[in-house]
Amino acid sequence: MPTFLWIIILLVLAAAGFAGGTVYRKKVAEREISSAEDEAKRIINDAIKSAESKKREALVEAKEEIHKSRSEFEREEKMRRSEVQKQERRLQQKEETLDRKTDALEKKTETLNSKIAAVEAQQAEVALIKKSQLEMLEKISGFTVEEAKAYLIANIKDDVTHEMAMKVKEVEAQYREEADAKAREIITTAIQRCAADHTSEVTVSVVPLPNDEMKGRIIGREGRNIRSIETLTGCDLIIDDTPEAITVSSFDPVRREVARLALEKLIQDGRIHPARIEEMVAKAQKEVNATIKAEGERAIFETNIHGIHPELVRLLGRMRYRTSYGQNVLNHSIEVSHIAGLLASELGVDVMTAKRAGLLHDIGKAIDHEVEGSHVSIGVDLARKYHESDAVIHAIEAHHNDVEPHTAVACLVQAADAISASRPGARRENIENYVKRLEKLEEVSKSFPGIASSYAIQAGREIRIMVKPEAVSEDQMVLLARDIAKKIEDELTYPGQIKVHVLRETKVVDYAK
Repeated sequence: MPTFLWIIILLVLAAAGFAGGTVYRKKVAEREISSAEDEAKRIINDAIKSAESKKREALVEAKEEIHKSRSEFEREEKMRRSEVQKQERRLQQKEETLDRKTDALEKKTETLNSKIAAVEAQQAEVALIKKSQLEMLEKISGFTVEEAKAYLIANIKDDVTHEMAMKVKEVEAQYREEADAKAREIITTAIQRCAADHTSEVTVSVVPLPNDEMKGRIIGREGRNIRSIETLTGCDLIIDDTPEAITVSSFDPVRREVARLALEKLIQDGRIHPARIEEMVAKAQKEVNATIKAEGERAIFETNIHGIHPELVRLLGRMRYRTSYGQNVLNHSIEVSHIAGLLASELGVDVMTAKRAGLLHDIGKAIDHEVEGSHVSIGVDLARKYHESDAVIHAIEAHHNDVEPHTAVACLVQAADAISASRPGARRENIENYVKRLEKLEEVSKSFPGIASSYAIQAGREIRIMVKPEAVSEDQMVLLARDIAKKIEDELTYPGQIKVHVLRETKVVDYAK
């Protein structure tokens, strides 16, 4: 059999098998579909039945919830209705109360209006009566209203002046008794513990000469020697008729001392010419500088104060050659330092700060002839420059009341300065300044109204003032004395204190015939 036929037979058999399989699978699929449809119908029926049962249950629950909510709503509504009724009753009661109060207020207002009208009528009547009484009083007294006011004010002013004067006396007496006793005790203790010299020093250097012939040698040919000395030292040599003496004059005490030493060396050496003068002046300057350093160190050692700047130590040494009213300024500063320290120890204040401020309080006097300004302002600048403490700077600034002292140390330095300056023999002044000070003291005293005359007595330590009895009353004397003392403090410079003594005397003279 040919191959072609075999192929056709195989194809026919394959097709027949495929068709048979297809028919078989179709029948199987139809059976599965039929069973799936039956299962689906069963599931749907079950779901419908379940849904209906749940629906019925939900309806029952909803009905129960609605019934419950309705019951709660009805109960709440009853409560609210009851509350509203209560509030309505309260409002009604308040309205009734308010009506009653309004009626009472209207009655009170009517009563008040009637009383106001009565008061106004009474005030008008009182004004008429007052006017008539004032007219009657003016006729009886002979004063107008303004004159009567002025009379009353004058009487009250006199009474107040009297009361004020008595109060001032009382307070002054009380505090003076207490303060004087304590101050005397403290100051006495301090002075007893501080020993100091009681001699004053002169301010002019006088060089003694072995004979008057030496004056000519010092002047030199055509005055070349004296010119050399004055040029090198910066001092003036006064050669007059004073026997065997030459006066050295200069505002700078250090230069004056250099000139004095140089002259003494030249006189002792005997060789006086410009070259020798220059050599001796140089030696004298070295000696004075060494003395200045030694004196500054002596002051530091005596007062036991440490940590002072070397330049301040040198300036302290320069004060060895400076005097104030004849009192050596360095010795005065050392004394003030000791007294301030002793006062501080008695009062429980910082002793070292008080001693330091007392030693440096007049430091400006070392260079006050070289720098413009008062020795107080110069001293403050020096203390600031060399980093002294604020307490020391304030004490320096306040020791002459240039500023108001606000620390205990400043007040103690003031007191120590006054004690050192006012003790007997400490200071003196020339006759010209003395007379001027007394004249100024009397002039200040006479500048007040009601002063008849004034006299400075006790070397200017007391001013005695006579007042006009008809112009100054006894009460006004107290205030007048305080005013005069205050003006003296503000305008004058003086050592120690000045007593203001006001006198008032009335005399009556008559004759029996």
